[in-house]
Amino acid sequence: MMTTPEQGATEGRSRTLHYQVPGKDKQALFARSGLEQLRAVAAGEAPAPPISSHIGLEFVSVTEGDAVMTAEPDESHYNPIGSVHGGFFATVLDSVCGCAVHSTLPAGVGYTSLELKVSFLRPITAETGTVTAHGWVTRAGRSAAFAEADIRDSEGRILATASSTCLVVRPEPAP
Repeated sequence: MMTTPEQGATEGRSRTLHYQVPGKDKQALFARSGLEQLRAVAAGEAPAPPISSHIGLEFVSVTEGDAVMTAEPDESHYNPIGSVHGGFFATVLDSVCGCAVHSTLPAGVGYTSLELKVSFLRPITAETGTVTAHGWVTRAGRSAAFAEADIRDSEGRILATASSTCLVVRPEPAP
C-alpha cells in the first residue's frame, strides 16, 4: 500500500509490502509440474513470489509455454530523471519470460535465468497505469529454454521487449 501526501507537500512517501516467504520444502515445492505450480499461484491457492509485491505483479493467464501478467508502476519505481527505472522493466520481463519457461517444465525440474536482453522503446511513468507483459517460449530444450516477451500499455503500445535464455535445472541422478 502506498501513501501519498497532498501535491506540493515536502513529506516523504512510504510503501508497505506484504508477502509470504516461499516454502523451504523443495521436495513439496517441486512435486507439481511448472504449469501446475503457476496455475496454483494464479488462482491464489499458492503464495505469489515475494518480488510480486514490490511491483504489483499479478497473473492474467498461464498456459504451456505462455504467460501474461500485469504490473503497477508507481513513483517508488522512479529513477533520478522522473520515469520508471529500467530495473522495473527488466524485472517484469524476466518474470514473464521465466514463467513462460517454467510452465513447460515437468515436476522436479527448475530453471534460472542465464541471460536477459531488454530493449526500452517508450518510457513508463506512474501515469502510464497498469502495464501488461506477455511472455512466450520460442524453444524449450533439455538444458536450455528460450523465451521472448513484451510490455504494453493499456492502449496496446509496446513499451519494451526482451529475449531470455534460461538454464533448465534437472535433479542429479541418484548414484
